Amino acid sequence: MSRVYDTKTTSFNSEGLLPQVEYAFQSVGKATPTLGVLTKQGVILAAKKLMLSKLLAPDKWGDKLYKIDEHVVCSVCGMAADALVLIDVARKVAQHHSYTFGEPVPLERLVQEISTSLHYHTQYGSTRPFGASILFAGYDKVKGYQLQCTDPGGNYTAWKAHVLGANNANGTSFLKEEYKDDISLEEGLQLALKAMCKTLDSTHPKPEDFEFVVLKKEDDEVKIVMLTPKDLQGLIDKTTIAPADKS
Repeated sequence: MSRVYDTKTTSFNSEGLLPQVEYAFQSVGKATPTLGVLTKQGVILAAKKLMLSKLLAPDKWGDKLYKIDEHVVCSVCGMAADALVLIDVARKVAQHHSYTFGEPVPLERLVQEISTSLHYHTQYGSTRPFGASILFAGYDKVKGYQLQCTDPGGNYTAWKAHVLGANNANGTSFLKEEYKDDISLEEGLQLALKAMCKTLDSTHPKPEDFEFVVLKKEDDEVKIVMLTPKDLQGLIDKTTIAPADKS
């Protein structure tokens, strides 16, 4: 009987769940990890770089980090093709709001639109859920720096720090212990690197393994800064990585 429910995207099973949506969550949970850290001076997004082939041409923004607007950047987790569709929607929403109202779109308004699109695809039999979650980092004049996350079910939540992807429980547990509300941007970068290492069970990180981006405000202007391999090596050199837990 369960197989009957499994094939339908809009039918609840006997446990009150939508199996196809649950499978979409599993797709996110098995993907290469990404995380975000909110600080007083900016927002940090970090991701494990997906190395498919050494023959691939390098991309300015890497595999998992994408710029939405001048004040919003995001990191994706899950099926890349699904995430790219949502990123395209987010960019259109941002440009439409800017054209209509003459100001940058508030981050929560942008995330609401993406979540609506995600939820739509859980309600109609001719579609399937998106197998991707997105971490949004942004700044607006109403709420300041923000870190927001969407999920395949169409929910969105605001976070101080959050981890998505494979082995996210380790990174989340570490952040719960180490995160502080008054953390500085520099401390946040080191915390993000440590959390990534915890998630990946790594004690010897390399710059080529990661993608980091920082959204911050300088001289009343929001700036999005992608860390270079040299920047990442400097961060690694001054960060103390604890040895992996032995069990």
